[in-house]
Amino acid sequence: MIVVGKNEAALAPIIYADGASLVVNPDPSLGQFSSLQVGLREVLNHGRDAAMVTLVDRPPVSSATIHTLREAFATAEQNIWAVIPEFSGKHGHPYLIGREMIEAFLRVPATSTARDVEHGHQKHIQYVAVDDPLVAVNINTPEDYAGLVTRSRGISDC
Repeated sequence: MIVVGKNEAALAPIIYADGASLVVNPDPSLGQFSSLQVGLREVLNHGRDAAMVTLVDRPPVSSATIHTLREAFATAEQNIWAVIPEFSGKHGHPYLIGREMIEAFLRVPATSTARDVEHGHQKHIQYVAVDDPLVAVNINTPEDYAGLVTRSRGISDC
């Protein structure tokens, strides 16, 4: 499920062609957290109790990382609401959250941040070490993207 804003018309064909669904944030000017809340409400509306969350500026991680996070979440103690990947001491994305954390995100104002909500529920988060540097990578500039492409070429040449 992809949360879109005013860019719906441009993104919808790509999203649907790849088998995903979209939901529109009616007021993206409220910021990134409001989009997270719109998406999480839609997750609950679809009868789901958990969601894997990532940001648009993150490269895709390995399937092994996804599997590790799913396994950690499935086997976590009852008081764990979220599992977050960690590489070399840095927390990253995607992270997997259950209903309790979803509800915590939905209870706060749209002007909040995910980091603040997570820190407020630290005892309910399990950090999972992964061997995937991409969990901690942000792509915010053309230079960041060029670095990722260069790194990816080096990996595929091995």
